[in-house]
Amino acid sequence: MLFSWKGGIWLVDEDISRRTIAVSIKASKLTARGLAYVLGAIARKIGKHHRAKQTPHGRQSVKKLMGHGAATNSIELSGDTKAFDRVARKYGIDYSLKKVEQEGKTEYLVFFKAKDVDVMTAAFKEYTSETLKKQKRESVRQKLEKVKEQLSNHRQLKKEKKREQEPIR
Repeated sequence: MLFSWKGGIWLVDEDISRRTIAVSIKASKLTARGLAYVLGAIARKIGKHHRAKQTPHGRQSVKKLMGHGAATNSIELSGDTKAFDRVARKYGIDYSLKKVEQEGKTEYLVFFKAKDVDVMTAAFKEYTSETLKKQKRESVRQKLEKVKEQLSNHRQLKKEKKREQEPIR
């Protein structure tokens, strides 16, 4: 272990010193009111950190999203939810997906907080551009079929050239 002397306190390793809350007050000027103020400030800081950890972020159930106390909006999503999840995590959106089946077609309703509208529109634009790119992109099977056709055409051309190049006797 590494020990270092800092301001009248021996510190044991930097990692431990980062995790601890150090409160230092001169003992000669310490009053009951001052001590109560410092302990109250520490309690508020710890409580704020604890509440921040309790509110879920990212994908969650509709009930938890409504429990945040903020107004919510929704958008219909009829594509890949994994791709949307990836984009939403990138933008840090709190959202919920609800599966809706209409006329044998599976769609999803994306609920999100009303304060995230601008971020949500940017994320939705990116998601739609990604899905359009995927639809335009040619599948690997189609590419293989094209290559097979080209190879078969190439072989036929070689055979014809060989027949034409036979020596004259």
